[in-house]
Amino acid sequence: MGGEGDAAASEQQQKAQQVDEQRRMILEQACTQEALARLGRIRMVRESKAKAIENSIVSMALSGKLPGKINEAKMIEILERQGSGGAAAPGGGNDKSISIQRKRYAFDSDEDDDDDED
Repeated sequence: MGGEGDAAASEQQQKAQQVDEQRRMILEQACTQEALARLGRIRMVRESKAKAIENSIVSMALSGKLPGKINEAKMIEILERQGSGGAAAPGGGNDKSISIQRKRYAFDSDEDDDDDED
């Protein structure tokens, strides 16, 4: 009984590896090394965004909509399009602003009534 379940899981894992390998091959054919390096850096920061861009590139490549290899400049253009027009990912924060709050001390050296110079 347990052997059949293990075999099915192993087969699914093998299929997933094959799909990943095909995606990697398509990306290597569709992108220059610089574009792949940029995509790798994005993957380190935001896995979901990298996956979305990879899916977009793979679908364009499979449908024949890529006129040539994607260089770094085209990759930046794709990133900007995806960043400005894309909706927020489900479950992922789309917060692109940084808010800095500094502590306010009771004794600030910039106060006008500072009479320490006597």
